[in-house]
Amino acid sequence: MAEILIQNADTVLTMDDARRVLHGADVLIRGGQIAAVGQGLETSGETVSGRGCVVTPGLVNTHHHLYQNLTRAVPGAQDALLFGWLQRLYPVWAQFTPDEMFVSAQLGLAELALSGCTLSSDHLYLYPNGSRLEDTIHAARDVGLRFHPTRGAMSIGESDGGLPPDSLVEDEQAILDDMIRVVDAFHDPAEGSMCRVGLAPCSPFSVSRELMRDAALLARDKGVMLHTHLAENDEDIAYSQAQFGCRPGQYAEELGWTGDDVWHAHCVKLDVQEIDLFARTRTGVAHCPCSNCRLGSGIAPVRAMRDAGVPVGLGVDGSASNDMASLSAEARQAMLLQRVANGADAMSAYETLEIATRGGADVLGRPDCGRLEPGKRADIAIWDTTGIASSGSWDPAALLLAGPTQVKHLFVEGKQIIRGGELATLDLPRLIERHGQLAQRLMQ
Repeated sequence: MAEILIQNADTVLTMDDARRVLHGADVLIRGGQIAAVGQGLETSGETVSGRGCVVTPGLVNTHHHLYQNLTRAVPGAQDALLFGWLQRLYPVWAQFTPDEMFVSAQLGLAELALSGCTLSSDHLYLYPNGSRLEDTIHAARDVGLRFHPTRGAMSIGESDGGLPPDSLVEDEQAILDDMIRVVDAFHDPAEGSMCRVGLAPCSPFSVSRELMRDAALLARDKGVMLHTHLAENDEDIAYSQAQFGCRPGQYAEELGWTGDDVWHAHCVKLDVQEIDLFARTRTGVAHCPCSNCRLGSGIAPVRAMRDAGVPVGLGVDGSASNDMASLSAEARQAMLLQRVANGADAMSAYETLEIATRGGADVLGRPDCGRLEPGKRADIAIWDTTGIASSGSWDPAALLLAGPTQVKHLFVEGKQIIRGGELATLDLPRLIERHGQLAQRLMQ
């Protein structure tokens, strides 16, 4: 079995159970797994120098809408709140075809890889003009990232009092049938899986109570995870109270949407009782700080969640509400926002990097990822700390304070995806050109 030895790294942040930080250390990859971590390791296989570098587990993205890469910085949506932002963009998204879905997913995943991401979820909740979930799954295979796509859905259109246009909603039985199809076709529950499928009705304001409940029952029957948006902003809370007579956390609990097989995006407006509910049930949260800032949604109570024991990971959210897909930038923003809200000692660079790696893996139900220890998957990011971003830093391992935002090398399942700062799996300039052509078509 082929081996790769990452040799003589200045620092290795293992994120193992003991949270060991090793200096002058090696990481041995054998096949798709980590075989050993320590000093003085040897191999007869390939070696990759770790001198001048910090080695971490690959970053984990727990929430994205990859198709949105084609609608960045759209006029009329740049300064809108969530509901107005959606109303501006829905008509544009209605023009998408499978080609737009595929190319935007490729570009978004490539961008994530360059920022150190090895495992990404995606929430695709609209399927115009013949688009299907596998458009994104095939894109992830080409890029080489570990992928957790979710079969999202919207079923309540404008004519029924919902937010999305009727052209973008689906019949609920057809939604459930397609959920079964994609799980049966693409979900791999095995350890080391490169693709696991989740079920993800878009939000409480775009699907019925019945679909939320039925999706939860189906997910438990199929042994897959559940995902949706929850408590994103004040409008979200007001809608829940007006339509359901309760707060979002109570609504989720009533419909079976709590538990360690569920994770919710945003949760900016969770109150104390909802945080306690999530902690007791081990319900996960995808924290998306840049998008929350961009849409003026607020600062999620991540410090309170972490202290209570809520599983928290990071998400870049869609690039129509973030405008970029950099997990390293997302992690820094998460750290800074908790300091703004709670003081400079509220969250360290090391704790935030843990949320971005091990924390995200746990939210996605992947204890085989997010750690550098023997037996775990060989998903590894190598950060060059000899450049200008780290120059003068007394602690190069504090990457989120002073460090590079793009990786030097990236391995997924032991395969090198980024080599010397360049994407090794696709022709990135050609992909950018094609992506730009599709964006121009949508603008016309």
